[in-house]
Amino acid sequence: MAIDLSSLVKAYDVRGVVPDQLSPQVAQALGAAFARVIVLSDADADAETAAPGGSGRPGMVIGRDMRDSGPELVDAFARGVTSAGVDVTLIGLCSTDGLYFASGQLDVPGAMFTASHNPARYNGIKLCRSGARPVGQETGLAEVRELAQGFLDDGLPEPVADVGQVTERDLLADYAGFLRSLVDLSGARPLKVVVDAGNGMGGLTVPAVLGDAAGLPGLPLEIVPLFFELDGSFPNHEANPLEPSNLIDLQAAVVANEADLGLAFDGDADRCFVVDERGGAVSPSAVTALVGLAEVTKELAAGRTPTVIHNLITSRAVPDLLSSAGATTVRTRVGHSFIKAQMAEHGAVFGGEHSAHYYFRDFWFADTGMLAALHVLAALSTQDHTMSELAEMFEPYVGSGEINSTVSDAAAATERVLDAYRAAYPGIVVDTLDGVTVSHWESHPQWWFNLRASNTEPLLRLNVEAADQDIMEKVRDDVLSLVRESADGPAEEEETL
Repeated sequence: MAIDLSSLVKAYDVRGVVPDQLSPQVAQALGAAFARVIVLSDADADAETAAPGGSGRPGMVIGRDMRDSGPELVDAFARGVTSAGVDVTLIGLCSTDGLYFASGQLDVPGAMFTASHNPARYNGIKLCRSGARPVGQETGLAEVRELAQGFLDDGLPEPVADVGQVTERDLLADYAGFLRSLVDLSGARPLKVVVDAGNGMGGLTVPAVLGDAAGLPGLPLEIVPLFFELDGSFPNHEANPLEPSNLIDLQAAVVANEADLGLAFDGDADRCFVVDERGGAVSPSAVTALVGLAEVTKELAAGRTPTVIHNLITSRAVPDLLSSAGATTVRTRVGHSFIKAQMAEHGAVFGGEHSAHYYFRDFWFADTGMLAALHVLAALSTQDHTMSELAEMFEPYVGSGEINSTVSDAAAATERVLDAYRAAYPGIVVDTLDGVTVSHWESHPQWWFNLRASNTEPLLRLNVEAADQDIMEKVRDDVLSLVRESADGPAEEEETL
Protein backbone atom coordinates (compact mmCIF):
# COMPACT_ATOMS: atom_id res chain seq x y z
CA MET A 1 0.00 0.00 0.00
CA ALA A 2 1.30 3.45 -0.91
CA ILE A 3 2.41 5.63 2.00
CA ASP A 4 1.24 9.25 2.04
CA LEU A 5 3.17 11.63 4.31
CA SER A 6 0.76 14.55 3.90
CA SER A 7 -1.22 13.65 7.03
CA LEU A 8 1.87 12.76 9.08
CA VAL A 9 4.09 15.80 8.52
CA LYS A 10 2.28 18.69 10.21
CA ALA A 11 2.93 22.43 10.16
CA TYR A 12 5.59 22.29 12.89
CA ASP A 13 6.51 18.64 13.37
CA VAL A 14 5.87 15.02 12.49
CA ARG A 15 3.12 13.23 14.40
CA GLY A 16 0.95 10.17 13.81
CA VAL A 17 -0.17 6.71 14.85
CA VAL A 18 2.46 3.95 15.09
CA PRO A 19 2.91 1.96 12.89
CA ASP A 20 0.01 2.89 10.59
CA GLN A 21 1.38 6.34 9.82
CA LEU A 22 4.81 6.41 11.45
CA SER A 23 6.67 3.15 10.88
CA PRO A 24 10.41 2.33 10.89
CA GLN A 25 10.32 2.51 7.09
CA VAL A 26 8.88 6.03 7.23
CA ALA A 27 11.31 7.07 9.97
CA GLN A 28 14.28 5.89 7.88
CA ALA A 29 13.06 7.86 4.85
CA LEU A 30 12.54 10.96 6.99
CA GLY A 31 16.04 10.56 8.46
CA ALA A 32 17.61 10.29 5.02
CA ALA A 33 15.67 13.36 3.88
CA PHE A 34 16.43 15.40 7.01
CA ALA A 35 20.14 14.68 6.65
CA ARG A 36 20.15 16.00 3.10
CA VAL A 37 17.75 18.95 3.40
CA ILE A 38 18.82 20.27 6.81
CA VAL A 39 22.05 18.77 8.15
CA LEU A 40 24.12 18.77 4.97
CA SER A 41 22.81 22.15 3.82
CA ASP A 42 23.60 23.66 7.22
CA ALA A 43 27.08 22.11 7.03
CA ASP A 44 27.64 23.63 3.58
CA ALA A 45 26.58 27.04 4.90
CA ASP A 46 28.69 26.72 8.05
CA ALA A 47 31.86 24.68 7.78
CA GLU A 48 32.05 24.48 11.58
CA THR A 49 28.86 22.38 11.83
CA ALA A 50 30.34 18.95 12.49
CA ALA A 51 29.82 15.95 14.68
CA PRO A 52 30.82 16.41 18.34
CA GLY A 53 33.22 13.47 18.02
CA GLY A 54 35.52 15.32 15.65
CA SER A 55 35.22 12.93 12.69
CA GLY A 56 35.04 15.80 10.25
CA ARG A 57 31.63 14.65 9.04
CA PRO A 58 28.51 16.75 9.71
CA GLY A 59 26.60 15.59 12.78
CA MET A 60 23.29 15.77 14.61
CA VAL A 61 21.74 14.67 17.91
CA ILE A 62 18.71 12.47 18.49
CA GLY A 63 16.69 12.12 21.69
CA ARG A 64 13.47 10.32 22.60
CA ASP A 65 10.76 10.18 25.21
CA MET A 66 9.53 7.10 27.09
CA ARG A 67 7.13 5.71 24.46
CA ASP A 68 7.65 2.02 23.68
CA SER A 69 7.89 2.74 19.95
CA GLY A 70 10.76 5.19 20.42
CA PRO A 71 13.86 2.94 20.25
CA GLU A 72 12.89 1.24 16.99
CA LEU A 73 11.96 4.52 15.33
CA VAL A 74 15.16 6.22 16.51
CA ASP A 75 17.26 3.36 15.13
CA ALA A 76 15.54 3.57 11.75
CA PHE A 77 15.85 7.37 11.58
CA ALA A 78 19.53 7.13 12.50
CA ARG A 79 20.09 4.60 9.67
CA GLY A 80 18.64 7.08 7.22
CA VAL A 81 20.82 9.88 8.60
CA THR A 82 24.08 7.95 8.63
CA SER A 83 23.48 6.63 5.09
CA ALA A 84 23.88 10.25 3.93
CA GLY A 85 27.30 10.59 5.57
CA VAL A 86 26.12 12.29 8.78
CA ASP A 87 27.23 11.25 12.27
CA VAL A 88 24.58 10.74 14.95
CA THR A 89 24.92 11.36 18.68
CA LEU A 90 22.20 9.53 20.61
CA ILE A 91 21.36 11.21 23.92
CA GLY A 92 18.71 8.65 24.87
CA LEU A 93 15.77 9.49 27.12
CA CYS A 94 15.30 13.24 27.47
CA SER A 95 12.74 16.01 27.49
CA THR A 96 12.23 18.05 24.33
CA ASP A 97 13.97 21.01 25.91
CA GLY A 98 16.80 18.59 26.77
CA LEU A 99 17.14 17.93 23.04
CA TYR A 100 17.14 21.69 22.38
CA PHE A 101 19.88 22.04 24.99
CA ALA A 102 21.94 19.40 23.19
CA SER A 103 21.40 21.10 19.82
CA GLY A 104 22.36 24.47 21.26
CA GLN A 105 25.30 23.31 23.34
CA LEU A 106 26.79 21.12 20.59
CA ASP A 107 25.67 23.49 17.79
CA VAL A 108 24.25 20.71 15.60
CA PRO A 109 20.77 19.94 14.24
CA GLY A 110 18.51 17.69 16.29
CA ALA A 111 15.55 15.34 16.23
CA MET A 112 13.35 14.58 19.23
CA PHE A 113 11.11 11.51 19.04
CA THR A 114 7.96 12.37 20.96
CA ALA A 115 4.24 12.82 20.48
CA SER A 116 4.14 15.23 23.43
CA HIS A 117 0.73 14.90 25.13
CA ASN A 118 -0.86 12.58 22.55
CA PRO A 119 -2.01 9.07 23.58
CA ALA A 120 0.31 6.06 23.67
CA ARG A 121 -0.43 4.85 20.14
CA TYR A 122 1.12 8.05 18.74
CA ASN A 123 4.71 9.08 18.21
CA GLY A 124 6.34 11.89 16.31
CA ILE A 125 9.47 13.93 15.62
CA LYS A 126 10.30 17.51 16.54
CA LEU A 127 13.14 18.78 14.36
CA CYS A 128 15.55 21.67 14.69
CA ARG A 129 18.56 23.16 12.97
CA SER A 130 21.83 23.77 14.78
CA GLY A 131 21.48 26.04 17.79
CA ALA A 132 17.93 24.76 18.36
CA ARG A 133 16.58 26.87 15.49
CA PRO A 134 13.07 25.77 14.48
CA VAL A 135 12.17 23.65 11.47
CA GLY A 136 8.60 24.15 10.20
CA GLN A 137 6.79 23.97 6.89
CA GLU A 138 8.27 27.30 5.79
CA THR A 139 11.78 26.58 7.09
CA GLY A 140 12.58 23.20 5.59
CA LEU A 141 9.94 20.73 6.78
CA ALA A 142 7.99 20.84 3.50
CA GLU A 143 11.20 19.98 1.62
CA VAL A 144 11.95 17.15 4.05
CA ARG A 145 8.47 15.72 3.50
CA GLU A 146 8.73 15.98 -0.28
CA LEU A 147 12.13 14.27 -0.42
CA ALA A 148 11.09 11.55 2.06
CA GLN A 149 7.94 10.92 0.01
CA GLY A 150 10.15 10.38 -3.02
CA PHE A 151 12.30 7.91 -1.09
CA LEU A 152 9.18 5.96 -0.06
CA ASP A 153 7.79 5.95 -3.60
CA ASP A 154 11.01 5.24 -5.51
CA GLY A 155 13.34 3.68 -2.95
CA LEU A 156 16.09 5.00 -0.70
CA PRO A 157 19.34 6.10 -2.33
CA GLU A 158 22.43 3.96 -1.91
CA PRO A 159 24.50 4.88 1.19
CA VAL A 160 27.44 7.19 0.51
CA ALA A 161 30.95 5.78 0.66
CA ASP A 162 31.77 7.54 3.94
CA VAL A 163 28.72 6.65 6.04
CA GLY A 164 28.15 8.34 9.37
CA GLN A 165 28.78 6.74 12.74
CA VAL A 166 26.51 6.47 15.78
CA THR A 167 27.72 7.27 19.30
CA GLU A 168 25.95 7.72 22.62
CA ARG A 169 26.24 10.55 25.13
CA ASP A 170 24.49 11.37 28.41
CA LEU A 171 23.78 15.11 28.71
CA LEU A 172 21.24 15.12 31.57
CA ALA A 173 23.67 16.47 34.19
CA ASP A 174 24.91 19.16 31.79
CA TYR A 175 21.31 20.16 31.03
CA ALA A 176 20.42 20.38 34.72
CA GLY A 177 23.55 22.35 35.56
CA PHE A 178 22.94 24.81 32.74
CA LEU A 179 19.39 25.55 33.86
CA ARG A 180 20.50 25.92 37.48
CA SER A 181 23.10 28.47 36.33
CA LEU A 182 20.33 30.70 34.94
CA VAL A 183 18.17 30.88 38.10
CA ASP A 184 19.69 30.75 41.57
CA LEU A 185 17.45 29.13 44.18
CA SER A 186 20.16 28.34 46.70
CA GLY A 187 19.18 31.17 49.07
CA ALA A 188 15.43 30.87 48.65
CA ARG A 189 12.98 30.15 51.45
CA PRO A 190 11.91 26.49 51.70
CA LEU A 191 8.96 25.47 49.56
CA LYS A 192 6.87 22.31 49.37
CA VAL A 193 6.11 21.54 45.73
CA VAL A 194 3.90 18.79 44.33
CA VAL A 195 4.98 17.80 40.83
CA ASP A 196 2.82 15.74 38.47
CA ALA A 197 5.02 14.28 35.73
CA GLY A 198 2.11 12.38 34.17
CA ASN A 199 4.42 9.36 33.64
CA GLY A 200 6.26 11.52 31.12
CA MET A 201 9.78 12.86 30.87
CA GLY A 202 9.34 15.16 33.87
CA GLY A 203 9.95 12.01 35.89
CA LEU A 204 13.54 12.13 34.62
CA THR A 205 14.20 15.86 34.47
CA VAL A 206 12.59 17.06 37.72
CA PRO A 207 14.83 14.94 40.02
CA ALA A 208 17.86 16.14 38.03
CA VAL A 209 17.03 19.87 38.01
CA LEU A 210 15.02 20.39 41.21
CA GLY A 211 16.61 17.53 43.18
CA ASP A 212 20.09 16.06 43.41
CA ALA A 213 19.83 13.22 40.87
CA ALA A 214 22.32 14.96 38.57
CA GLY A 215 24.86 15.39 41.36
CA LEU A 216 24.01 19.05 41.95
CA PRO A 217 23.67 20.57 45.44
CA GLY A 218 20.26 20.19 47.03
CA LEU A 219 17.76 23.04 46.87
CA PRO A 220 15.42 24.23 49.64
CA LEU A 221 12.57 22.33 48.01
CA GLU A 222 10.50 19.44 49.30
CA ILE A 223 9.27 17.66 46.19
CA VAL A 224 6.13 15.53 46.46
CA PRO A 225 6.20 13.34 43.32
CA LEU A 226 3.14 12.22 41.38
CA PHE A 227 3.49 9.68 38.55
CA PHE A 228 7.26 9.93 38.09
CA GLU A 229 7.52 6.42 36.63
CA LEU A 230 8.35 6.67 32.93
CA ASP A 231 5.49 4.88 31.20
CA GLY A 232 4.43 5.69 27.66
CA SER A 233 1.08 3.97 28.17
CA PHE A 234 0.12 6.82 30.56
CA PRO A 235 -1.65 4.59 33.12
CA ASN A 236 -2.84 7.42 35.39
CA HIS A 237 -4.03 10.19 33.08
CA GLU A 238 -3.11 11.74 29.75
CA ALA A 239 0.07 13.81 29.94
CA ASN A 240 -1.79 16.90 28.76
CA PRO A 241 -2.15 19.45 31.56
CA LEU A 242 -3.90 21.84 29.17
CA GLU A 243 -6.99 19.68 29.70
CA PRO A 244 -8.45 20.56 33.15
CA SER A 245 -9.42 16.97 33.96
CA ASN A 246 -5.73 16.01 33.90
CA LEU A 247 -4.96 18.50 36.70
CA ILE A 248 -7.39 16.98 39.20
CA ASP A 249 -4.84 14.67 40.85
CA LEU A 250 -2.31 17.49 41.20
CA GLN A 251 -4.86 19.93 42.60
CA ALA A 252 -6.02 17.42 45.21
CA ALA A 253 -2.44 16.54 46.20
CA VAL A 254 -1.44 20.19 46.62
CA VAL A 255 -4.31 20.77 49.04
CA ALA A 256 -3.84 17.45 50.86
CA ASN A 257 -0.12 18.04 51.35
CA GLU A 258 -0.57 21.73 52.27
CA ALA A 259 1.97 22.50 49.56
CA ASP A 260 3.00 25.96 48.44
CA LEU A 261 2.24 25.17 44.79
CA GLY A 262 2.01 22.42 42.21
CA LEU A 263 3.72 21.94 38.87
CA ALA A 264 2.51 19.76 35.99
CA PHE A 265 4.50 18.79 32.90
CA ASP A 266 3.26 17.35 29.63
CA GLY A 267 4.58 14.12 28.12
CA ASP A 268 7.83 15.50 26.73
CA ALA A 269 8.18 17.96 29.64
CA ASP A 270 8.68 21.06 27.53
CA ARG A 271 5.55 22.73 28.93
CA CYS A 272 4.95 23.62 32.57
CA PHE A 273 1.61 24.37 34.25
CA VAL A 274 1.20 25.89 37.71
CA VAL A 275 -1.38 25.24 40.44
CA ASP A 276 -1.63 27.53 43.46
CA GLU A 277 -1.76 26.47 47.12
CA ARG A 278 -5.57 26.33 47.03
CA GLY A 279 -5.56 23.99 44.04
CA GLY A 280 -6.48 26.70 41.54
CA ALA A 281 -4.97 26.62 38.06
CA VAL A 282 -2.75 29.61 37.30
CA SER A 283 -3.19 30.73 33.71
CA PRO A 284 -0.19 30.47 31.37
CA SER A 285 -0.69 34.16 30.62
CA ALA A 286 -0.12 34.97 34.29
CA VAL A 287 3.02 32.82 34.24
CA THR A 288 4.14 34.64 31.08
CA ALA A 289 3.76 37.98 32.83
CA LEU A 290 5.45 36.78 36.02
CA VAL A 291 8.46 35.20 34.29
CA GLY A 292 8.62 38.02 31.77
CA LEU A 293 8.83 40.58 34.56
CA ALA A 294 11.79 38.73 36.09
CA GLU A 295 13.63 38.70 32.76
CA VAL A 296 12.77 42.34 32.05
CA THR A 297 14.04 43.42 35.46
CA LYS A 298 17.30 41.55 34.88
CA GLU A 299 17.77 43.16 31.46
CA LEU A 300 17.09 46.67 32.74
CA ALA A 301 19.56 46.15 35.60
CA ALA A 302 22.18 45.21 32.99
CA GLY A 303 21.53 48.43 31.11
CA ARG A 304 19.76 46.77 28.18
CA THR A 305 16.34 47.51 26.69
CA PRO A 306 14.31 44.28 26.88
CA THR A 307 11.92 42.92 24.27
CA VAL A 308 9.30 40.28 25.11
CA ILE A 309 7.33 38.27 22.55
CA HIS A 310 3.78 37.04 23.19
CA ASN A 311 1.29 35.39 20.88
CA LEU A 312 -2.06 36.98 20.15
CA ILE A 313 -4.01 34.60 22.41
CA THR A 314 -2.23 35.64 25.61
CA SER A 315 -4.03 37.95 27.99
CA ARG A 316 -3.89 41.70 27.38
CA ALA A 317 -2.36 41.81 30.86
CA VAL A 318 0.92 40.53 29.41
CA PRO A 319 1.74 43.53 27.17
CA ASP A 320 0.12 45.92 29.67
CA LEU A 321 2.25 44.82 32.62
CA LEU A 322 5.52 44.26 30.76
CA SER A 323 5.40 47.50 28.78
CA SER A 324 4.69 49.35 32.03
CA ALA A 325 7.81 47.69 33.46
CA GLY A 326 9.94 49.05 30.61
CA ALA A 327 9.82 46.31 27.99
CA THR A 328 9.01 46.49 24.31
CA THR A 329 6.35 43.86 23.58
CA VAL A 330 5.84 42.20 20.19
CA ARG A 331 2.65 40.32 19.29
CA THR A 332 2.95 37.28 17.04
CA ARG A 333 0.98 34.40 15.53
CA VAL A 334 0.27 31.20 17.44
CA GLY A 335 2.86 28.46 16.94
CA HIS A 336 6.39 27.85 18.13
CA SER A 337 8.05 28.39 14.74
CA PHE A 338 6.57 31.88 14.51
CA ILE A 339 7.42 32.92 18.03
CA LYS A 340 10.96 31.50 17.79
CA ALA A 341 11.53 33.42 14.58
CA GLN A 342 10.33 36.63 16.23
CA MET A 343 12.47 35.92 19.28
CA ALA A 344 15.58 35.68 17.11
CA GLU A 345 14.67 38.65 14.90
CA HIS A 346 14.15 40.98 17.85
CA GLY A 347 16.77 39.51 20.15
CA ALA A 348 13.95 39.08 22.68
CA VAL A 349 14.87 38.08 26.20
CA PHE A 350 11.66 36.08 26.71
CA GLY A 351 8.52 34.88 24.97
CA GLY A 352 5.33 33.23 26.16
CA GLU A 353 2.28 31.47 24.72
CA HIS A 354 -1.18 30.70 26.08
CA SER A 355 -0.37 26.99 25.68
CA ALA A 356 2.35 27.16 28.39
CA HIS A 357 5.33 27.24 26.05
CA TYR A 358 7.96 29.66 27.38
CA TYR A 359 10.95 30.78 25.33
CA PHE A 360 14.25 32.23 26.54
CA ARG A 361 17.04 34.07 24.78
CA ASP A 362 19.48 32.42 27.17
CA PHE A 363 18.19 29.01 26.01
CA TRP A 364 18.88 29.57 22.30
CA PHE A 365 15.47 31.27 21.93
CA ALA A 366 13.88 27.83 22.45
CA ASP A 367 11.10 26.80 24.81
CA THR A 368 11.74 25.17 28.16
CA GLY A 369 9.10 24.52 30.78
CA MET A 370 11.71 23.64 33.37
CA LEU A 371 13.38 27.05 33.20
CA ALA A 372 9.96 28.68 33.53
CA ALA A 373 9.33 26.52 36.61
CA LEU A 374 12.60 27.70 38.15
CA HIS A 375 11.55 31.31 37.62
CA VAL A 376 8.15 30.69 39.25
CA LEU A 377 9.82 29.03 42.23
CA ALA A 378 12.29 31.92 42.52
CA ALA A 379 9.50 34.52 42.40
CA LEU A 380 7.50 32.72 45.09
CA SER A 381 10.44 31.98 47.36
CA THR A 382 11.81 35.52 47.51
CA GLN A 383 8.68 37.19 48.96
CA ASP A 384 5.90 36.42 51.44
CA HIS A 385 2.91 36.20 49.10
CA THR A 386 1.16 32.90 48.50
CA MET A 387 1.06 31.55 44.96
CA SER A 388 -2.60 32.53 44.60
CA GLU A 389 -1.86 36.08 45.73
CA LEU A 390 1.09 36.30 43.35
CA ALA A 391 -0.97 34.95 40.44
CA GLU A 392 -3.81 37.38 41.14
CA MET A 393 -1.46 40.29 40.48
CA PHE A 394 -0.96 39.03 36.94
CA GLU A 395 -4.57 38.01 36.15
CA PRO A 396 -6.66 41.20 36.14
CA TYR A 397 -8.94 40.09 33.29
CA VAL A 398 -11.23 37.10 32.62
CA GLY A 399 -10.59 34.62 29.81
CA SER A 400 -12.72 31.89 28.28
CA GLY A 401 -9.98 29.42 27.53
CA GLU A 402 -9.86 27.94 24.04
CA ILE A 403 -13.18 26.55 22.78
CA ASN A 404 -13.35 24.37 19.66
CA SER A 405 -16.38 24.20 17.37
CA THR A 406 -16.81 21.69 14.55
CA VAL A 407 -17.96 23.51 11.40
CA SER A 408 -18.17 22.51 7.75
CA ASP A 409 -17.11 25.92 6.43
CA ALA A 410 -14.80 27.84 8.77
CA ALA A 411 -14.50 30.81 6.41
CA ALA A 412 -18.27 31.23 6.17
CA ALA A 413 -18.71 30.94 9.93
CA THR A 414 -16.00 33.53 10.51
CA GLU A 415 -17.56 35.92 8.01
CA ARG A 416 -20.94 35.47 9.70
CA VAL A 417 -19.41 36.52 13.03
CA LEU A 418 -17.63 39.51 11.48
CA ASP A 419 -20.79 40.76 9.76
CA ALA A 420 -22.76 40.61 13.01
CA TYR A 421 -20.12 42.38 15.08
CA ARG A 422 -19.40 45.07 12.51
CA ALA A 423 -23.09 45.89 12.47
CA ALA A 424 -23.45 45.88 16.26
CA TYR A 425 -20.15 47.62 17.11
CA PRO A 426 -19.07 50.06 14.38
CA GLY A 427 -15.96 51.03 16.32
CA ILE A 428 -14.43 47.57 16.65
CA VAL A 429 -10.87 46.90 15.50
CA VAL A 430 -10.34 43.81 13.32
CA ASP A 431 -6.97 42.33 12.42
CA THR A 432 -6.00 39.17 10.55
CA LEU A 433 -2.55 38.39 11.93
CA ASP A 434 -3.75 34.86 12.78
CA GLY A 435 -7.38 34.09 12.01
CA VAL A 436 -9.40 37.16 12.95
CA THR A 437 -9.12 39.16 16.15
CA VAL A 438 -12.02 41.47 16.97
CA SER A 439 -11.30 44.03 19.66
CA HIS A 440 -13.46 46.45 21.66
CA TRP A 441 -10.65 46.97 24.15
CA GLU A 442 -10.29 50.73 23.73
CA SER A 443 -13.97 51.26 24.54
CA HIS A 444 -16.31 50.09 27.27
CA PRO A 445 -17.18 47.40 28.03
CA GLN A 446 -13.71 45.99 27.31
CA TRP A 447 -13.52 42.71 25.40
CA TRP A 448 -11.77 40.99 22.51
CA PHE A 449 -11.96 37.63 20.83
CA ASN A 450 -9.98 35.63 18.31
CA LEU A 451 -11.26 33.00 15.88
CA ARG A 452 -8.69 30.71 14.22
CA ALA A 453 -9.30 27.77 11.91
CA SER A 454 -7.38 24.55 12.52
CA ASN A 455 -4.88 23.60 9.82
CA THR A 456 -5.75 19.89 10.05
CA GLU A 457 -9.34 19.57 11.31
CA PRO A 458 -12.73 21.19 10.54
CA LEU A 459 -12.53 23.27 13.71
CA LEU A 460 -12.80 26.92 14.65
CA ARG A 461 -10.96 27.87 17.83
CA LEU A 462 -12.39 30.70 19.93
CA ASN A 463 -10.63 32.66 22.67
CA VAL A 464 -12.39 35.51 24.49
CA GLU A 465 -11.14 37.93 27.12
CA ALA A 466 -12.98 40.71 28.92
CA ALA A 467 -12.63 43.03 31.89
CA ASP A 468 -15.23 41.05 33.87
CA GLN A 469 -16.92 37.65 33.91
CA ASP A 470 -20.36 38.75 32.72
CA ILE A 471 -19.05 40.48 29.61
CA MET A 472 -16.74 37.57 28.78
CA GLU A 473 -19.61 35.10 29.01
CA LYS A 474 -21.90 37.26 26.86
CA VAL A 475 -19.32 37.68 24.09
CA ARG A 476 -18.38 33.99 24.29
CA ASP A 477 -21.98 32.80 24.03
CA ASP A 478 -22.88 35.26 21.25
CA VAL A 479 -19.88 34.28 19.11
CA LEU A 480 -20.43 30.55 19.65
CA SER A 481 -24.08 30.91 18.67
CA LEU A 482 -23.05 32.56 15.39
CA VAL A 483 -20.26 30.08 14.72
CA ARG A 484 -22.47 27.05 15.30
CA GLU A 485 -25.48 28.42 13.47
CA SER A 486 -25.03 25.99 10.57
CA ALA A 487 -22.72 23.38 12.11
CA ASP A 488 -23.20 19.99 10.47
CA GLY A 489 -23.03 17.93 13.62
CA PRO A 490 -22.70 18.19 17.38
CA ALA A 491 -20.35 21.02 18.21
CA GLU A 492 -17.22 20.03 20.04
CA GLU A 493 -16.47 22.22 23.00
CA GLU A 494 -13.09 21.92 24.64
CA GLU A 495 -12.30 24.35 27.43
CA THR A 496 -8.62 24.83 28.17
CA LEU A 497 -6.80 26.81 30.80
